[in-house]
Amino acid sequence: NIVSQVRDKYAAVAASTLSSDAAGVRAVAEAFGYSPEELASLPADANMGLSCGNPTATANLRPGEVVVDLGSGGGIDVLLAAGKVGPTGRAIGIDMTPEMIARAERNAEQLRAKGEALNVEFHLARMESLPLADGSVDCLISNCVINLAADKPAVFREMARVLKPGGRVAVSDIALKKELPAELASSVAAYIGCVAGALPLAEYERLLKEVGFAAVEGV
Repeated sequence: NIVSQVRDKYAAVAASTLSSDAAGVRAVAEAFGYSPEELASLPADANMGLSCGNPTATANLRPGEVVVDLGSGGGIDVLLAAGKVGPTGRAIGIDMTPEMIARAERNAEQLRAKGEALNVEFHLARMESLPLADGSVDCLISNCVINLAADKPAVFREMARVLKPGGRVAVSDIALKKELPAELASSVAAYIGCVAGALPLAEYERLLKEVGFAAVEGV
């Protein structure tokens, strides 16, 4: 039920007019770490003001790498990552909402028409079951989406499975410093709004380490 409601909510967002054409949406993105130059380099519809950080700024992406964005939305982070990994790399977006995939593809097509984003692809799938081979990814990124997953331990297991030995993760997400009030923790609206589904900080770190991640920082 939660999965369906999250999908329905973000299908509606994908169909909305939220974009960098609105000053408020641009301001939200800039407040979370995107530069005006980065936003100007992308189709306006790639940014819907849904971010809680800029994972491409901390991922240290290098030419030739394979980078995968979990919950890629309109494609903002995939398209930025594509420029960083270059034509010999791959930038892959994963999203469970068909409308978001369609929006991201339209944004990528605008850049492909200019000879850019030729290394970009999007796949319709859930983070709990990634359509990727074992040990095939150099870097995973995600932006304010893992908190929405219905089975977070499964997401972390999949992350560990698809990463190459020595691979890395750069995630911007919502996490809890203290327990939520009961009425908020049980609210579907709060879950869809990236609050009720957020993990406590200590549990986030524990789950990452349980599946084999080392050098966990910033949690």
